[in-house]
Amino acid sequence: MMLEWQWEGIERQEALENIMSKAMDSVIKALQLDGRMSAFIWMMDDAKIRQINLLHRNIDSATDVLSFPAIGLKAPVSRGEDMRRHKSAIDAETGCVMLGDILISLPRAREQAQEYGHSLEREAAFLCVHGLLHLLGYDHLTAEQAAPMRAMEETALSMIGLSR
Repeated sequence: MMLEWQWEGIERQEALENIMSKAMDSVIKALQLDGRMSAFIWMMDDAKIRQINLLHRNIDSATDVLSFPAIGLKAPVSRGEDMRRHKSAIDAETGCVMLGDILISLPRAREQAQEYGHSLEREAAFLCVHGLLHLLGYDHLTAEQAAPMRAMEETALSMIGLSR
């Protein structure tokens, strides 16, 4: 998976980029998706993500992760799906299907890592996986939707040694 990184108002951390990239690759492998894919990952502070959350969701508070899909999927992708069928989302320059943008608050990730008693790396990887699953059509509004999303999160993190 091709990722483009943007660090806004915070110092870039290559080690986090590496583990988050591995986590996202594990989602693609677990789902056995076919075709080249890409996404933008925006790492930012609470003030910036709060501003975006207000603008796009009318919620005036910081959050841990926001996802903005480039493909309007009505349901989660199917295991083994050929992502190249989303022809309108293929970037002519890279040949990749652009899945969308994932925005993560690094301060919120740090707080949650401490709160949940695990590493920042595990929390950042989880937030990337969670955001990517949203780009792939997963959701967690109902218990019926949440179960497969939670299972896929755990599978992807286990594949890189970051299970709970």
